[in-house]
Amino acid sequence: MTNYSSYLLSVTLCLLVLSHSCLANRQSRQQQRRQQQSECRIQNLNPLEPNHRQQHEAGVTEQWDQNNEQLDCAGVTATRHIIEPRGLLLPNFHNAPMLVYVVQGQGVLGAMVPGCPETYQSSQQSQQQQQQQGQRSRDQHQKIHRFRQGDVIALPAGIAHWSYNDGNDQLVLVVVHDTSNYQNQLDQNLRKFFLAGNQQEQQQQRRGSFRGQESSGVNIFQGFDEEVLAESFGVDTQTARKLQGQDDYRGNIVRVQKELQFLRPQRSQEEQEERGEWRRSNGLEETLCTMRLRENIEDPERADMYTAQGGRISTVNSQNLPILRNVQLSAERGVLYRNAMITPHWNINAHSVIYVIRGNGRLQIVGNSNKPAFDGEVREGQLLVVPQNFAVVKQAGNQGFEWVSFKTNDQAMVSPLAGKTSVLRAMPEEVLMNAYRLSRDEARRLKFNRQEVTILSPRSSSSRTAAWSIV
Repeated sequence: MTNYSSYLLSVTLCLLVLSHSCLANRQSRQQQRRQQQSECRIQNLNPLEPNHRQQHEAGVTEQWDQNNEQLDCAGVTATRHIIEPRGLLLPNFHNAPMLVYVVQGQGVLGAMVPGCPETYQSSQQSQQQQQQQGQRSRDQHQKIHRFRQGDVIALPAGIAHWSYNDGNDQLVLVVVHDTSNYQNQLDQNLRKFFLAGNQQEQQQQRRGSFRGQESSGVNIFQGFDEEVLAESFGVDTQTARKLQGQDDYRGNIVRVQKELQFLRPQRSQEEQEERGEWRRSNGLEETLCTMRLRENIEDPERADMYTAQGGRISTVNSQNLPILRNVQLSAERGVLYRNAMITPHWNINAHSVIYVIRGNGRLQIVGNSNKPAFDGEVREGQLLVVPQNFAVVKQAGNQGFEWVSFKTNDQAMVSPLAGKTSVLRAMPEEVLMNAYRLSRDEARRLKFNRQEVTILSPRSSSSRTAAWSIV
């Protein structure tokens, strides 16, 4: 009995040490983020447009100014890729983890994780046929990930990846890099490292300041001596020069002459995986090699919050996409119908970077001042930062309002000011009566008049709301 008690005591102590270690690790990550961020002294917020445009053979890369105080406060950078059909975004990696939202189109992603096996392989029969024909080897590579409109894709810092547009329409990707993340051991400048291509300075267009030449990205093979590359890969110097992209002026998004060929399962199997039929979770994510990288948040049936007259909201965090625990990011996709509102709220533990997908809307953002930090319209293609704890209210215009928010915490939390789950509803009536000098009836109306949770349907009888709406 004594031995059994000692065993239980040992196990309990081990669990306590483990839990304390996990908590300490998370706290150290958050502390490091605070140390890396500059002071946020934002009194005025404004919608942002990209100020840097780079033309490639098969697409365009647009980037928002890294010097902007809103993005600097949030510790993030933002980029938009527009890739033409059969366009290939060349292999690259970055010094910060990233979250991608697929605004339009479809494609495939290759993420090369060091140490992971090449699990996509040609059949044994094909290998034997190739050997009989005198060919040296068969093709094999790491897993290919198919993505589509509405997907959120997460990648840790330093993971090389490429993207290819295999559809018939333009592929539009909005990318947010968290340069204040603990995975970034450099400064807060976003640094892009390409494994192919050749930077085209003459085709870059800038408006205003732009911090750091490193952000445009260069082919890292160009810095090596061609003899060293030839020896390292066991190839001739001519092949080594091709690795360096010499005399290659196509940019970082190139056009594939014929359809890109690679190993992948049959389409029916891919569609099953997209619908989640193969997602059997036992509570543990195996390894980074097998971890899911994406989650679709556009499908209306997946909505976390919905009202018939107002719209819907879908979220993705580390609970339903575990890799987000690694990158410490999450996302929210919102759709508001004409004149509908999102209840005033604040983000408890994260900054929010809003990208407008379609339509237009009016936002009011209030910080710790008696004047709004922002009160105006946002429209398609614009970016707006809502700092942590700043209260925000959104209302759709006549065309409706759709957005995606990138949040700097994998378990971002929101605190509503109005509605069924609001902080005011959680207070006793007596507190409200004394805080706001209300009668009991007024306090009850304040608490219970709105029964919605987050999305507020338009109230046609309200002249104040109509006056605030966008026409």
